[in-house]
Amino acid sequence: MTKDQALQYVHAYGSKGKLNEDEEFMYTESLRFLIEETEETRWMVELGGYYYELRDFDLALKYYEMADRFGDRWAPEGLGYIWYYGRTGTRDYEKAFHYYSKAAELGSIKSRIKVADMYKNGYYVDQSYDEYCRIIEECYPMVKKAKYLGEPLPEIFTRLAAIRKEQGRIDEAVRLYQEAKEFLRQRIVYTQFFGDLTIMKYLIRDLYALIEPDPADLDLYDLYYLLEQPGTVTFYHLGLAHEVLAVREEAGIAVAFDGEWYRDADAFFRKAAIDGEPLTVLDRRLYGFSWKKGRSDG
Repeated sequence: MTKDQALQYVHAYGSKGKLNEDEEFMYTESLRFLIEETEETRWMVELGGYYYELRDFDLALKYYEMADRFGDRWAPEGLGYIWYYGRTGTRDYEKAFHYYSKAAELGSIKSRIKVADMYKNGYYVDQSYDEYCRIIEECYPMVKKAKYLGEPLPEIFTRLAAIRKEQGRIDEAVRLYQEAKEFLRQRIVYTQFFGDLTIMKYLIRDLYALIEPDPADLDLYDLYYLLEQPGTVTFYHLGLAHEVLAVREEAGIAVAFDGEWYRDADAFFRKAAIDGEPLTVLDRRLYGFSWKKGRSDG
């Protein structure tokens, strides 16, 4: 393999989305080749990020640590996430705070958010809700006009919405949740990242703790709320009706869709598809949502 060939494979597959077995092999081998040939940290971070999305966190840790040793500015953030969430099996809040703080000093807004979270929860540092609020308020102007889907607008807006709720500013909280939802919908179409779906799930729950869903304006992600109880959601795609059935079972609410069963709403959002295309990609092409609340027992 030559450097030019490796670059071609990386550019061809790096933004493609889900790769088949052969594509994944060529993509990862090309990145390893570029790492060995150039020692450029961008390839280390890209490979670490790829493994993180695959949930192969041991390999993600390996390449993030490699990039950090070479002085990369983005690697500390990845390391912060690994240690904060214990992705490799062990949580280490001291390491998480170290790496998040380092990344924040290098300009990462996402890492500033996580530093704020650590103050809110008292992880490694003394608990301080005031410091948490100060950091989130400070970050808001940095993202409120965000244009790029990778910018942490939903992450800031949802936290600020919760602060506004505590302050009794309910209308502002609702607006922030709704704007975060629309931004996140666009992001998920392209990323399909499990972390973004998690943000969306809690966003929907928090939003509908403040207001009721509008039956005339339902969308795909409102199912995070609707599927919390037995009932049926109907929607259309290319003129054909599809039903999502929420059924109460001993373990909770199971979900059925187009002949497939999912153990819960999380599995439904990760895996449900029409003709092989994920619902989360089809999102804007789904319409005519209606909900019939009702008793469904497995």
